[in-house]
Amino acid sequence: MFDTKKVEIEWGGQTLTLETGRVARQADGAVLATLGETVVLCAVTAARKVKEGQDFFPLTVHYQEKYASAGRIPGGFFKRERGATEKETLTSRLIDRPIRPLFPDGFYNEINVIAQVMSYDGENEPDILAMVAASAALTLSGVPFMGPIGAARVGYVDGEYVLNPTDEQVAAGDLDLVAAATHDAVMMVESEAKELSEEVMLGAVMFAHRESRKVIDAIIKLAEQAAKEPWDLPAQSDTAAMKDKLKKLVGKDITAAYKLTDKSERSNALNEARAKAKDAFADASPQDQMVAGKLVKKLEAEIVRGAILKDGRRIDGRSTTQIRPIEAVAGFLPRTHGSALFTRGETQSICTTTLGTKDSEQMIDGLTGLHYQHFMLHYNFPPYSVGEVGRFGAPGRREIGHGKLAWRALHPVLPTKDEFPYTIRVTSDITESNGSSSMATVCGGSLSLMDAGVPLKRPVSGIAMGLILEGKKFAVLSDILGDEDHLGDMDFKVAGTSEGVTSLQMDIKIAGITEEIMKQALAQAHDGRAHILGEMAKALDHSRTELSAHAPRIESLQIDKSKIREVIGTGGKVIREIVAETGAKVDIDDEGLIKISSSDPAQIEAAKNWILGIVEEPEVGKIYTGKVVNLVDFGAFVNFMGGKDGLVHVSEIRNERVEKVSDALSEGQEVKVKVLEVDQRGKVRLSMRVVDQETGAELEDTRPPREDRGPRGDRGPRRDGGDRDRGPRRDGGDRGPRRGGGGGRDRGPRRESNDRDDGPAPEFAPAFLSRDDD
Repeated sequence: MFDTKKVEIEWGGQTLTLETGRVARQADGAVLATLGETVVLCAVTAARKVKEGQDFFPLTVHYQEKYASAGRIPGGFFKRERGATEKETLTSRLIDRPIRPLFPDGFYNEINVIAQVMSYDGENEPDILAMVAASAALTLSGVPFMGPIGAARVGYVDGEYVLNPTDEQVAAGDLDLVAAATHDAVMMVESEAKELSEEVMLGAVMFAHRESRKVIDAIIKLAEQAAKEPWDLPAQSDTAAMKDKLKKLVGKDITAAYKLTDKSERSNALNEARAKAKDAFADASPQDQMVAGKLVKKLEAEIVRGAILKDGRRIDGRSTTQIRPIEAVAGFLPRTHGSALFTRGETQSICTTTLGTKDSEQMIDGLTGLHYQHFMLHYNFPPYSVGEVGRFGAPGRREIGHGKLAWRALHPVLPTKDEFPYTIRVTSDITESNGSSSMATVCGGSLSLMDAGVPLKRPVSGIAMGLILEGKKFAVLSDILGDEDHLGDMDFKVAGTSEGVTSLQMDIKIAGITEEIMKQALAQAHDGRAHILGEMAKALDHSRTELSAHAPRIESLQIDKSKIREVIGTGGKVIREIVAETGAKVDIDDEGLIKISSSDPAQIEAAKNWILGIVEEPEVGKIYTGKVVNLVDFGAFVNFMGGKDGLVHVSEIRNERVEKVSDALSEGQEVKVKVLEVDQRGKVRLSMRVVDQETGAELEDTRPPREDRGPRGDRGPRRDGGDRDRGPRRDGGDRGPRRGGGGGRDRGPRRESNDRDDGPAPEFAPAFLSRDDD
């Protein structure tokens, strides 16, 4: 029934299987990719017709993680997969970026790529498998895809590169890098590193490329068995005459426009040239008008690229290695916990850092279950930042991707939670943009973190590199403008400290770049990052030693796990009372680690003392401050250490005799007491008379010791016991059965001492009192 085709290879110690022909047979191309017990299904469909007037390539990639693949039901109210999570969005971009440049110019048919995780083994990450499955499905579909591509994840553990590392290996190592490549060149890189050198990073990219070739060979073998016939593309019309006409009409105008260094002036001049070209083709067919618009853009690219390759002159007049002017301001906003304004040329970001407690952590519900993230970075790109009118609201895929890039750049230099027990949120609001706003976010974010007092290992800077490649001639551009990004062949972003690289991202718009070009780009980026770090240091070169007055303070306290229940109380009664009374927030984990937070140090101290009073044992001879909670005839009960009660006997209130306890003390009164004794049952005996109630200092005990009365004499037999002869009853009659015995007369149960009802007893009886005290 099924015409199934399958290819298997050994890859990174696992078996990689690519299968087609059994599932999703109505799609143009469908592949089941399996690695270990992780399975991803990718299906590709393509529209046979182009919508009228369409002048762009509508490629859409959707990656979805099915909770059932890991044996889970989604958390929350809705028990089905809903909108894309951050990870799904990022993985969709990861697939899109390397395949989009591999479609021919002028191909405008809509294509859908849908990758779904069907099984997840908890060891083999599905994102790499989804990239491989998408490449294979496109190769089989017959659409004009100039692939296939391969993909690989690389770790760096103990000085060795590791292919497709597990989560544990990534955490223990120094690198998490994903690369995609054709057989000849690298197309895309995404990474996070712990301050590695440029040589190590380049080695990781080349290692990923070599391993990707094995996957490419497997896809080609599958295509030889199951690929559909390639599409017939319409012949491209000869546009040479139209292009020559446009060059004569607006060529000089475009050249003059790109000599203007101000973005607004340059944009206005280009718009006038485009309008002039549009008017020249006002009477042409809609198709010719669309072609003319495309040719104008090609003409712009040729003029800009030619000037750079020929003269080394860029749009704004800089050399290929020159960085735009930088201005950095730390502490830009008065009420935030940390803030910075970072401006580089016409790109600007306001970054703020906010510190919170554990309950502010980001809860993430994924295939591996619930986990929490204590560092967040959110990037916002409002339309006014580029002088346009547009949608303003929830972040799109681009904003999520740029924010994650900056997150990866800063994450390696953050302190651990044990070192700095705060939840950290960095927000980057782009207020101007003309190239590399994500790298401005890295620089501004680093400054705002240091301004907030977050102890970073070192400051981090970032730079975006560009590329102009024509045949064998190329130029690498440092700190690219927006137009150089659009008209160039590469977007290569590098972030790091003075010690090494923390993040590297690369996107190529051509069929890939060589190792030689990457090596030069990394070296040029190193010099650029060093220059930017120097400019940032003029504003702030280290983390502030004090937190903002508006930031919460957090103090950690470790208690024995056996005491957790006492601190929380029945139904949380005790911990709620602590929070309500002190005003501090209290968090406690299963290991007994307590975090107390408040912007008021006095509240933290009060909550800390209360908790210590619950978990600590009173120390004999130590003086404490307490509060009278109950008065009784024989003394007063005093609460001290937050959760302990002790008795101050009437004889221990003052050195002189106290006739009535209420004459000396009142409920709610604060007193200073010394612990005299803790008996075997944990009952505490306290004294006030040996403590100065004003200063809390211990006083000398001037009361003479009690006399030893010696042993008591023999009182003889007890009245109701033993051999004592009490003689006959006076009336000589039978007394009947004893009260405690059986017989005819039932007097009820014997009134044993433990059955007597003498009214309510004190909270505990002072067992240590002598007869003289009764």
